[in-house]
Amino acid sequence: MNGRKQVPLPGATAAKPAAATPPVAIKPTVSEPPKTEPKQQQKKQQKKAATPKAAKPAAGGTEALPVDVSRLDMRVALIKTATRHPDADGLYLEEVEVGEEKPRQVISGLVKHIPIEEMQNRPCILLCNLKPAKMRGIMSHAMVMCASTPEKVEILAPPAGSKPGDKVTVEGYPATSVEQLNPKKKVFEGVQPDFLVSPEGHALY
Repeated sequence: MNGRKQVPLPGATAAKPAAATPPVAIKPTVSEPPKTEPKQQQKKQQKKAATPKAAKPAAGGTEALPVDVSRLDMRVALIKTATRHPDADGLYLEEVEVGEEKPRQVISGLVKHIPIEEMQNRPCILLCNLKPAKMRGIMSHAMVMCASTPEKVEILAPPAGSKPGDKVTVEGYPATSVEQLNPKKKVFEGVQPDFLVSPEGHALY
């Protein structure tokens, strides 16, 4: 969307060409002529000018990164077990294997869309670098990626032959994912509108 061509890829991903960045005009700054000052004061100012303070680098080095799918750490995963959340009727409490030493605890609002029997040992795609969030008193450490219409919600299925821990990437968007996304930057919210599903049921970006 947004004037970009949607290209399907095998499995659950698709690529789109990068948009050209318009040039930024730099306006020249006109400075006022210096005022005449005593020699001693001028020497002090020259000494100060010779030792400018070093600029501080941006925290984490992520400020200049683009808001696109390369920022998302998506991996193939397996929902090993799913039970009902003890304090929320619409939530599942899941144990998800994602190729790490221990399974992740994940909470998903899928009770009204997918029967609990279909949630057991189900392959999925997991978004792993969201900030952990407490949902009705229990921490969730990732998000199960789904496709939805007003009538239906489905869990995205990973490509055949993949295994938990495999990276899910989009051609043309080399991964720049950081360990954890800053929720204040709303990176996922900026990328989400460009996720689509083809009439054949393939995920697109």
